[in-house]
Amino acid sequence: MAKSLDTSAIHPLALELGKLFETAGFELSLVGGPVRDLFLHQQATDLDFTTNAHPDQTLAVVKNWADTTWEIGKEYGTIGVRKGNEMVEITTYRADAYDPDSRKPQVAFGENLEDDLFRRDFTINSMALRLPSLELVDPFGGESDLEAGVIRTPGTAEDSFSDDPLRMMRAARFAARLDIDVAPEVFTAMTDMAERINIISAERVRDELVKLIKAPAPVRGIELLVESGLADYVLPEIPALKLEVDEHHHHKDVYQHSLKVLEQAASLETDTEGPVPAPDFVLRFAALMHDIGKPDTRKFEPNGSVSFLHHDIVGAKLVKKRMRALRFDNDTIKAVARLVELHMRFYGYGDAGWTDSAVRRYVRDAGDLLERLHRLTRADVTTRNKRRANRIAHAYDDLERRIEELAEQEELDAMRPDLDGEQIMEILGVSPGPIVGKAYKFLLNMRLDEGSLGEEEATRRLKEWAREQGI
Repeated sequence: MAKSLDTSAIHPLALELGKLFETAGFELSLVGGPVRDLFLHQQATDLDFTTNAHPDQTLAVVKNWADTTWEIGKEYGTIGVRKGNEMVEITTYRADAYDPDSRKPQVAFGENLEDDLFRRDFTINSMALRLPSLELVDPFGGESDLEAGVIRTPGTAEDSFSDDPLRMMRAARFAARLDIDVAPEVFTAMTDMAERINIISAERVRDELVKLIKAPAPVRGIELLVESGLADYVLPEIPALKLEVDEHHHHKDVYQHSLKVLEQAASLETDTEGPVPAPDFVLRFAALMHDIGKPDTRKFEPNGSVSFLHHDIVGAKLVKKRMRALRFDNDTIKAVARLVELHMRFYGYGDAGWTDSAVRRYVRDAGDLLERLHRLTRADVTTRNKRRANRIAHAYDDLERRIEELAEQEELDAMRPDLDGEQIMEILGVSPGPIVGKAYKFLLNMRLDEGSLGEEEATRRLKEWAREQGI
């Protein structure tokens, strides 16, 4: 998997800083992810450095070189530096100790680079480049592990995960990001220690989960969470999808189906110029969670079939509950839950067809999630029956065509009634209040059902409605 170390991709700022520290008599190394990414010929987005200089000494070295420095992480040995448009962190060698019941380390500065690398999470992140000499320091075989496509820890996995249980989530995240495996001893430790993830804050778990879902191979990461038992604590709705499939196979494996939908949804994302730029967390997470209402709604019918009536509505409520527990922001929660709620809306279109009114409502209910809903609905087709798959695809093609035609005719994405609130009050001779809201809703529904009627006809209908209402 790994390639030769591409030192040509090293940012010039790193070499400049290395010479600065060397002149001052200190060691400086590029460390962690940026070194790993050099082997993968990927551009490092963040530059992390480690040094034997203590924080005050680091500040003295960069004082006349940096444009700005900040000391918010000084007690942990970290000094932030901005030079031009680049922001980097320089951290003193660490040799922390951990309380078994807490993630908070007892901060202790280390004496050498190798000890600092030993405390890091995985061997592929425990490599360093001494600066400015570009000497590779790899005491734990990170390069060979990257080449073999395996995630190991510098020391024992048990000690590493005891120090910071979030590293178990990070193992799944790196498996998803790099599409590689965890070593058997790492998986065993994850399985045996899964419950310790409970001491980690919901916010930190959420952040790792988001990175996993947005990774190039999210299914691999989710499978690892489920198989290790971590998902039982951080995302229990997913292992719960492993419903017992009846011997007559009257319903598909919901768990495997959901993973397939996630994979297919990710494949339907667009480039940065498109409507759903990859990687899109909202689309991917909705794809993963879209059927979580099925376990609570499964019913075996008298004819031997299995139904999941209203699993979309139940699933939307469960998504909100889980995402709130993980401290997601309200906008993201609403977007994911809305997609889950709407993911079944399309079915039946191919058999019965929809009126223009129904198409308008579909667009209005989806709002700014319409492009994501298109992709979620298409991704939800995992049947091996090619005839059925083609029929559904053609039906959705037809729906999208009709949406485009209606949008061209009516500027559907900016739909408003033919009369606004001021006009309603003037026509009816009323002041602001509930009557205006009811009248507006009446006109909006009329617009959805019949399209634009023009101000004159809308005024006539409004007066007729007002007489019926006794206004």
